[in-house]
Amino acid sequence: MLLFYTQNDILKFMKSTIILKTTDSHKKASHDIINGTIWKSLLSFFFPILLGTLFQQLYNTVDAFVVGQFVGTKALAAVGGTTAVYVNLLIGFFIGLSSGAGVLISQFYGNQNKRAISQSVHTAMALCIAGGIIVTALGILCTSPMLYITHTPEEIIPLSRLYLTVYFCGTVPMFVYNMGSGILRAVGNSKTPFIILVIGYITNIALDLIFVVIFKMGVLGVAFATALCQIESAVIVMVLLTKTKDVYKFSIKELRFTPHILKQTLRIGFPAGVQSSLYTISNLIIQTNFNILGTETVAAWAAFGKIDAVFWMTVNAFGIAVTTFSGQNFGADRLDRVKKGMWQTLDMTAGTTILYTAFFWLFGKYFYRLFTKDQEVILIGMNILHFMVPWWISYISIEILSGTVRGTGKSFVPMLITVFGVCLLRIVWIFTAVPRHNTLNMVLTCYPLTWCATSLAFWAYYFIVMKKFSKGKSV
Repeated sequence: MLLFYTQNDILKFMKSTIILKTTDSHKKASHDIINGTIWKSLLSFFFPILLGTLFQQLYNTVDAFVVGQFVGTKALAAVGGTTAVYVNLLIGFFIGLSSGAGVLISQFYGNQNKRAISQSVHTAMALCIAGGIIVTALGILCTSPMLYITHTPEEIIPLSRLYLTVYFCGTVPMFVYNMGSGILRAVGNSKTPFIILVIGYITNIALDLIFVVIFKMGVLGVAFATALCQIESAVIVMVLLTKTKDVYKFSIKELRFTPHILKQTLRIGFPAGVQSSLYTISNLIIQTNFNILGTETVAAWAAFGKIDAVFWMTVNAFGIAVTTFSGQNFGADRLDRVKKGMWQTLDMTAGTTILYTAFFWLFGKYFYRLFTKDQEVILIGMNILHFMVPWWISYISIEILSGTVRGTGKSFVPMLITVFGVCLLRIVWIFTAVPRHNTLNMVLTCYPLTWCATSLAFWAYYFIVMKKFSKGKSV
């Protein structure tokens, strides 16, 4: 397994698969983004990002499959449900925070500001190491209180606590990999992160089977497998960043915070981090209502989360693609391409969403059988699926419009729109409507309700931003 290879072995492997790009090829990629055919530029980002996100999601999906099939319903609930939402709460904040670095680097790369690119890369890496240490400590210390506060079923608390403790030990390498991947995508290289994830996914499958099926380590084995794969991915991405000869080269001697770069990174990324955290807090409150309904409902919701992730990761990949596209074209003063890029991305996302909706409506039950043999869990899960998937189309504007606007460096208002349109409205629904009619579908209603409201708000803001940019005004 690559986890045990030397740096030179890894580097030779990556070179042999033509993953390391030359300076000229990166310049060509940047030129294509700014001047080439828009939909081709977007898809050149989208597919590697989608495949990369797919394999990243498969880390947890494989975990769910292995514990669901070889351990049982309690173990499936322990690695999903509250556990997954709690991880997203802490991890999501930093990922949102670090998104500011990606926007800055893409803009600096668009106007070829080499010194600023280097400063941004090293500030970003310093930020991810410091953030990883903080999240590791917070994650482990707050695990038990969080499980009890959210009314996690007593029977799965020990398993959830065990999984989370080991999982958070891999936070620093996870952040290093995600930041390194963000840097590569920002300069136009979205293929390398995908290849690294494929390597990690293969390793994860092997370790899951070894630890769980052979050594019978249960949830603990799944957690160890995930942590080791994060370390492997971090090592590979750091080798690539240190060996490249391009302007985004990383050197340990240059690792430091550049104050004005850090300030800009936080200005763009902090609202996204806050948005992600508040988004997850609202989901945590929703998860509490699922927990009250019993272990079978928790397991069904956890299994649906794997199906929902297929839709989410596709829309997210389009969102990342349009953010990078928007950032580089905005940096190159090509506002016309920013607008066209948004519409073409939205069209492609809508078409994909319609296909997903039809497919999962018809064949969703077969996906549930991958995670559980419990017929009651499958029945509850299909009820969730049939309620939720027709509303997916109402969500896509949030991702595409917010990604376009963030690419121009505007992130505070998108954060406010999401906080009020999604987070607060969900909380109001949960504490007002649900107590009067406490059913599964009533809890689920908060999702389409808030997607529709937030999409309308983003459309209004997008037109305001583009109109003022066209007139040369700040927003």
